[in-house]
Amino acid sequence: MTMSLDGAVADPERFATVFDAHYEEIRRYVGRRLDIDIAEDLAAETFLIAFRRRGSFDAAKGTIRAWLYGIATHLIGRHRRAELRRYRALARSASPAADDGHDQRVVDRVAAGVTVQKLSAALAGLSRGERDVVLLVAYGELTYEEVAAALDVAYGTVASRLSRARTKLRDALGVEV
Repeated sequence: MTMSLDGAVADPERFATVFDAHYEEIRRYVGRRLDIDIAEDLAAETFLIAFRRRGSFDAAKGTIRAWLYGIATHLIGRHRRAELRRYRALARSASPAADDGHDQRVVDRVAAGVTVQKLSAALAGLSRGERDVVLLVAYGELTYEEVAAALDVAYGTVASRLSRARTKLRDALGVEV
């Protein structure tokens, strides 16, 4: 399917197949990074930019999927302050309210709230490059090669950023990541 989509990138009449194949995945990625309210707009903008720049897509440099994640990540960069505010707010927020009479739900909700707070604070403490790599791997499930193509950096840069981020996250969370 990737080969047929490679041709669809260059062909304005067939570009809709690229949209259909990847829109939901890109929207979910943006929603996880920023907020679901802005995800629709930024995902649509990702495809608008991809359509306008379709002539610059080079299959030798990476997949369409990685190319789209790269565009989305750059758009998220414009909203970076909102992303950081979101992680910091989640880190400060109280645990979700528990339902009375459901002991296990109480334990589960409190544990989940603490985990979200700690993870959000840890993500906010990463550098922009480290956070981009971690979230492309975690949310986008991209390979190192795809992350390198998405961010237009060397494979070794992806590996070193991910290594540094894992160390910082391990230290902040007290768990193996």
